[in-house]
Amino acid sequence: MIVLDTHAVLWLAQAPELLSKRATEAIASARQEDGVAIADKSLWEMAMMISRAQVKVLTSLSDFLQEVERNFTVLPITGAIAEQAMGFSKRYPKDPTDRLIGATAVAHGLQLVTKDEGIRRSGEVKCIW
Repeated sequence: MIVLDTHAVLWLAQAPELLSKRATEAIASARQEDGVAIADKSLWEMAMMISRAQVKVLTSLSDFLQEVERNFTVLPITGAIAEQAMGFSKRYPKDPTDRLIGATAVAHGLQLVTKDEGIRRSGEVKCIW
């Protein structure tokens, strides 16, 4: 199983060509094995982006989010994830959503599919890109 960052979910749904070849291969492989997950915070982030018209979808917000829930394992925040999010170093991005998504991957011992340079450069989350 792997965890997808919010942008990777949106790109997979709308513009898969924006994903790296390595990310695309990892997603395909995970789908055939034990699945692809997202942090629950990504649902909120997508809802916010769609509601603010930062991202356009062809369906209603509700239908889009239900489709995401059908296609991904949604990993809920736990105490361990909250603690990990607060335990990242100063090198890790300060954005709370980035911290919760990265912490979700770390707490579950999973790799994170992300293009986010700050997360990848920090070296604190095993990333695929």
